[in-house]
Amino acid sequence: MSADEAAALPYRQNAGAVLFNRGGCVLVARRALGRGPEEGGGAWQLPQGGIDEGEEPRKAVLRELAEEIGTDRFRIIGEHPEWLTYDLPAERVGKALHGRYRGQRQRWFALRFLGEDGDIKLDRDPHHPEFDAWRWVPLSEIPALAVGFKRAIYETLAGSFARFALPEKKA
Repeated sequence: MSADEAAALPYRQNAGAVLFNRGGCVLVARRALGRGPEEGGGAWQLPQGGIDEGEEPRKAVLRELAEEIGTDRFRIIGEHPEWLTYDLPAERVGKALHGRYRGQRQRWFALRFLGEDGDIKLDRDPHHPEFDAWRWVPLSEIPALAVGFKRAIYETLAGSFARFALPEKKA
């Protein structure tokens, strides 16, 4: 695909989740290894997903997070004030995101996980799992885990949501 053809493609509307546990760490998940490199197989990332036509970003992030990690035991505690965008690397345009988009325009939310680790079930859709592993990491580590073309967004989120990266105070 030529650079002009790629530039003519739209951005996919997307909602992303920075899910904090009670200790102030963030959930990152590994894209299922069964997905090819064009789908990010093996890469660690924050949960995110497409916004359906007419869907509000806040509803989309709740739906996507529940679909991807298999639980709805969380609540929104913050929102990044601006939409963030990234462009796919040239070699992935026309392949990733069903070949219809040049990248994503994302609305990001901070959420607090209210459950226990055992509530997280990545195998909710055993035929097409999004992720095959997950772990809690300090917020400051997420930029280093991101694939290169998402790193700037993860750096922005690490700064924007730093106030949520503290352990919850006991009541």
